[in-house]
Amino acid sequence: MRITRIAAAAGGIAVAAALVLSGCSSDNGGNNNGGGSASTGVVNVAWGEPENPLIPANTNEVNGGQVLNNMFAGLVYYKADGSWDYDAAESIESDDYINWTIKLKADQTFSDGTPVTADSFVKAWQWAASNPDLLNQWWFIDAIAFEGGTYDGGEDTLALDVVDDTTFTVKLAQPRADFPVALGYTVFFPLPESFFDDPDAFGDAPVGNGPYKLSEDGWVHGESLNLVPNESYTGPRKAQNGGLNFIVYATQDAAYADLLSDNVDVIDTVPTSALETYKDDLGDRAVEQGSAVFQSFTMNYNLEHFGNDDEGKLRRAAISHAINRAEITDVIFQGTRQPAEDFTSPVIAGFDPEGIEGSDVMEYDVDKAKELWAQADTINPWSGTFQLAYNADGGHQEWVDATVNSIKNALGIDAVGLPYPDFAGLRTEVNDRTIKAAFRTGWQFDFPSQANILGALYVTGAGSNDADYSNANFDKLFREGLAAPTQEEQSELFNEAQGQLFEDLPAIPLWYGSVTAGYSSLVDNVEYGWDSWPILYNVTKSE
Repeated sequence: MRITRIAAAAGGIAVAAALVLSGCSSDNGGNNNGGGSASTGVVNVAWGEPENPLIPANTNEVNGGQVLNNMFAGLVYYKADGSWDYDAAESIESDDYINWTIKLKADQTFSDGTPVTADSFVKAWQWAASNPDLLNQWWFIDAIAFEGGTYDGGEDTLALDVVDDTTFTVKLAQPRADFPVALGYTVFFPLPESFFDDPDAFGDAPVGNGPYKLSEDGWVHGESLNLVPNESYTGPRKAQNGGLNFIVYATQDAAYADLLSDNVDVIDTVPTSALETYKDDLGDRAVEQGSAVFQSFTMNYNLEHFGNDDEGKLRRAAISHAINRAEITDVIFQGTRQPAEDFTSPVIAGFDPEGIEGSDVMEYDVDKAKELWAQADTINPWSGTFQLAYNADGGHQEWVDATVNSIKNALGIDAVGLPYPDFAGLRTEVNDRTIKAAFRTGWQFDFPSQANILGALYVTGAGSNDADYSNANFDKLFREGLAAPTQEEQSELFNEAQGQLFEDLPAIPLWYGSVTAGYSSLVDNVEYGWDSWPILYNVTKSE
C-alpha cells in the first residue's frame, strides 16, 4: 500500500520460507481472542484522511487500509511476526498451484446480519475485475485466469466458481505457490449484497465482516472515524477494547504533542523533529523495530529528461549516485532508517542484495554522478530545476530537503523540494499523470512476500506502477519467480529481475523503514506488526 507517512527500517523479522510458500497455516496462538472485550475504553488512534472512499478494491494507501483491515475479515490474516493464519477461510488447498479450492468457516455474517458466503468473495472479485477505473483491478486480472481464456470486461470474467455456500474454486493465470499468503490483502475482502445496490454510499459507510463496525457517529470527513466492536464477528481477532476512534491530524508533530498529553493513544510514526528525544519522552512506551516498508522517489517516464531512453537512464543513475543515503539516514532519521540496497525489504524472506547485478548504482559517488550527468548532457543538455514533490502533511520536508541538497551539491544543478498540502492532492496528480516533477513514493507491504512490491510497482500495467514502467524481461523473470516452488528458487529469479530494475531505475530506492512509534499511558498490550501497523484489536484500555 502507498504510505502517507514516513515509517520504516533496519533488521527485524523474516518470514519463514515454508510459511510463505507452502499454503499451510500456522497455529492460531498468540492472540487474545476471548469471547468478549478485555476492556471497554475507546482507543484513540492518530490517522490521516484516506485518499478514496472505503472500498477494498479501490484502496491502496495506509489510512484507508488500516480502517478496512479492522472492519473486514479476509480469508487469512497476518500475525505480528508476518506469519499467516486463517480468518474467514477454513482451508485453502491446491495440488498444482494453479487450481485452488477455498472453504469458508460456516455461519459467518457481515455486521448488518447478512451471511458471508462463497458468493460474497466471488462476486466482489468479479466486480473488481470488471471495473478498469479501480486502483486495484490489476490484482485480479493479472493473477486469476479468465473464464473462456479471454478477458471480456464483464461481471463474470474471472475463472471463479461457487461450489456451495462455503466453497469456491479459483483458477490462476499461472502457477503461484504463495497465493494463500496474498489473500489477507485488502483487495481480496468480501462484500455484502448491500454494496452492489449503491457502491458510492457503501464507500462512505462500509459494512464489513471483521472485528469492528462503524459506530453511529461513523465517518466525519477531515475529522474522525469511529468504530465499535462487531458482536457478530467470531474469528481469531476479537476486539479487546471498546472501540477505535481514528483522529485526523494535519501534521505528525500535532499527533505527537497529543500523545505526550495522553489525548491520543496510538501513533504509528514519530515525527523527525522528535526522533532524538522520543525514547526519553516515552520510556518503555517508545517503539523501534523493523518493518516491511520501502521508501523511494519516482520520475514518471513522461517527465522531460527522464524518459525510457539513453538520456533518461543516464540521468536516473546519476541522481542515484548523487544521494548520500548513509548521511541522511544518520542525521535526519537518527539512525532509525537503513540505506536501501535493493527494491524490497530486509524484513521479507528472500532478501539478499549482494547478489543483484547493478546494485552498485546505489553507492554515493559524486565523481560517477557527475560523469553520468555529463554524458546525458551530450545527448540533450539539462535546463531547469530538479524538483522532488512530497505531501507536507506527512513529515517529509526534512529528508526531502536533505535529498535535494545532496543532489544539488553533487551535480551542481538547482534542486528543490516541491510541497503539496496533503497526500490526496499529491496522489491525484500522480494518478492523473499530470505531475511535472519527481515525487516521493513508498510502499508498506500488503502481504509478506517480495512478490507484493515487485509486482505492484513494476510489472507492466500494475495498479501502483507510477512510472508507467514496462520491461518484458523484468515481467518474464517476475512471473517465473511467482511459479517457483521454493523460497530459494523464487529469490534467485526475483533478484535477477531486480537486476533489470537497477539498469532502468523506474524508482530511486532510498531507505528501508522501521517502526518509530509510541503509545499513551492509558493503554496496554500495544504491539506493532511486521508491516509497521499497530495491532489495534489487541489494545486494551480502561474507561
